[in-house]
Amino acid sequence: MADPSLTSPSGTPLRSPSSSVTLSFPFLSERSRVWEEGREQPLPRELPSPLPTKRTRTYSATVRAHSGPVFKGVCKNFSRSQGHGFIQPSHGGEDIFVHISDIEGEYVPVEGDEVTYKVCRVPPKNLKVQAVEVKITHLKPGTKHETWSGQIISS
Repeated sequence: MADPSLTSPSGTPLRSPSSSVTLSFPFLSERSRVWEEGREQPLPRELPSPLPTKRTRTYSATVRAHSGPVFKGVCKNFSRSQGHGFIQPSHGGEDIFVHISDIEGEYVPVEGDEVTYKVCRVPPKNLKVQAVEVKITHLKPGTKHETWSGQIISS
């Protein structure tokens, strides 16, 4: 029984309901047996569009990047499914972020490919840089390369 001294804002005493109350949620909790049994098999994920669009960048940032010097580096890693990777600069220093929309050419970069690139500051603080206008200059020998359309080519 409820405490008789408890009252609602209107002043009426509060009491427990005469029947038991069960709570049910409008969703099933993950990893419950019911959730797993009723789950359909996941569909295979489609690869992103083979024609990536340039990300929105201000005109002034684009002009500064385009007029900047060209650097050389080696692709450290790149994930087509995630849409980004990193380039290790030839002159040393920190690895540089590269977005899928900033890669030019017909091949998806793989670890060990030699590339040229320009840099662009990353807003809002403009402390870090990212690679733009990335071009693969030399494919790593003995590796399989994929074109943006999905063809596999051995080099």
